[in-house]
Amino acid sequence: MANLNKVFLIGNLTRDPELRYTPSGTPVTEFGLAINNSRTGKDGKRYEDTVFVDITLWARQAEVASEYLSKGRPVLIEGRLQLDQWEGKDGRKMSKLRVIGERMQMLGSRGDSAGRQPHAPSAVPAGDEPSDFADGPDIASGPEGGDDIPF
Repeated sequence: MANLNKVFLIGNLTRDPELRYTPSGTPVTEFGLAINNSRTGKDGKRYEDTVFVDITLWARQAEVASEYLSKGRPVLIEGRLQLDQWEGKDGRKMSKLRVIGERMQMLGSRGDSAGRQPHAPSAVPAGDEPSDFADGPDIASGPEGGDDIPF
């Protein structure tokens, strides 16, 4: 049976990217993405739901995102789902789905960069992610603080 793990998301950043480096020096950044979904209910009213997704970018993409993206900026992310699992402080098993970005494209006009440099590249292709991350990064899987997961 064939397998496919591919995600395409368009949304707005919920917070500025946080650039860090692994012990081996590889850049990694994380940020939240809000995706709005509009629908019409049976009563004819229009409803809007928002889905919040955590995004992780590696290598050059992480540096570009940190330099040119900011809270509120629209972006397209192409990537794959990854399930992070860890044990909470109370001993409970915790898990969380995140998207590992493989391609990023900034959307909107260059003036939408919220004060960042105006000549940002519009897309960063895959291929910069080191192959030793295929089975997962060498940073902690769980969020800082363990149990503080907003779901």
